[in-house]
Amino acid sequence: MQPRLIVLLGVVAVTVLLPLAGASAGPVGDGDAKSPLPAPSPLPSNTPPPPAGKPGSSLPGLSGASAEAHCGPELSSPDGIEAQTCVLTQGHDTWARTYYRNATGDDLNAVLTVMGPDGRTVQTHCAVGAGDEPGACETPRERSVGEAAEYSAVAEFAASESAALLLRSGSNSASPQGS
Repeated sequence: MQPRLIVLLGVVAVTVLLPLAGASAGPVGDGDAKSPLPAPSPLPSNTPPPPAGKPGSSLPGLSGASAEAHCGPELSSPDGIEAQTCVLTQGHDTWARTYYRNATGDDLNAVLTVMGPDGRTVQTHCAVGAGDEPGACETPRERSVGEAAEYSAVAEFAASESAALLLRSGSNSASPQGS
């Protein structure tokens, strides 16, 4: 065989075998743990997702004091959107965050609202790109008024601002009012 042909065959072999080696290795440290809707790269890498449906769960890893999360259940729609919405508190601040996956194949819009015990609301609009990668949207942090359990949050996902609602996800953390 000619040396050029041997080199060419070697390059082809490496090109074919290298992706197979990476695929069989899998992600490092993945184990069997399945966390609900993991936080995407736009969030600080040391911010873990909240535990599903566990009010008052601590979120270590945020700078300073640990954060507390009051989260609603993970929900999914037949259209292919999954979400979990939380109210987060850290020190004297409160805000909302929704974790999502958009497997609809279309770009979506999300509106995330956090409602406080004093009647104030903070609302954020987020673009939700097409694709099955996890993502998150959060409201700005505001000074807390009252107890964390008195706050609630809701995220609404739609194909466009005038389109029908695909999914509504809530934190379910507000205390019932009345007797």
